[in-house]
Amino acid sequence: MPNTPYLDASVRWRIQTGRLELEEPSHDDRVAAILSAGLATEVVRPISAGKEAEVLLCSYNGAPIAVKMYRLYRTSHKGDGPVKADAMGWRAAEEFEALHRAWKGGVRVPTPARRVEAMFSMRYLGDEDGPAPRLVDVRLEDPEPVLQEILAGIESMARAGVVHTDLSAFNILLHDGHPWFIDLSEALRVDRTGTAPWVRLTEASAMLDLGLAALQKYFRKYRLTIDADPVVDRILTSLDRFGVLADDR
Repeated sequence: MPNTPYLDASVRWRIQTGRLELEEPSHDDRVAAILSAGLATEVVRPISAGKEAEVLLCSYNGAPIAVKMYRLYRTSHKGDGPVKADAMGWRAAEEFEALHRAWKGGVRVPTPARRVEAMFSMRYLGDEDGPAPRLVDVRLEDPEPVLQEILAGIESMARAGVVHTDLSAFNILLHDGHPWFIDLSEALRVDRTGTAPWVRLTEASAMLDLGLAALQKYFRKYRLTIDADPVVDRILTSLDRFGVLADDR
């Protein structure tokens, strides 16, 4: 069975007995799933929705939290084919673990709380007026400190073993005057290779270059320049314990 270690017992049972859902659950069913899993005591309203997952504002005994729920079937925005339902528990587990690694490393990410099947709860970034705005939606009065915090956060995340593969002003929130990283759904784990070290490190280098280029597009309107090469080089040097990329650098 694919991804068995990541799947909860109830998911494995549904696959084995042929009772896995064939259609996306309705909103009422999704609410019921969150409540029955004990992730929240109340579901308030949706915060955001995409092709892969949706995030809902919930509360746990009166305290606001966010719950991310992966869709059973989705079509990737990158043009891949549909992803089967039995893979979504794996996707949620991967993101939850990446969030936990980054959070333990001191990175500003939503604090992960608990995962059940293809959904997990985390800290809600926002207030009574609504969720924290995305970086792309705000006009910064003093952009230089924000940029430096972002660059420091990227390096801290890598030291914690995680490289964000979709860095942009769309996946950074501005909360309490600080940038917070969100959506680690396809984060690259660099604390474990799984393949030859140079393969993972080369992937990390490419993702960092793309992410910093995307951030440069945003900060260009403030006439700020991101010198990406030293940032990427510092990260790769800290990760390249065996010197496999030394000649390339």
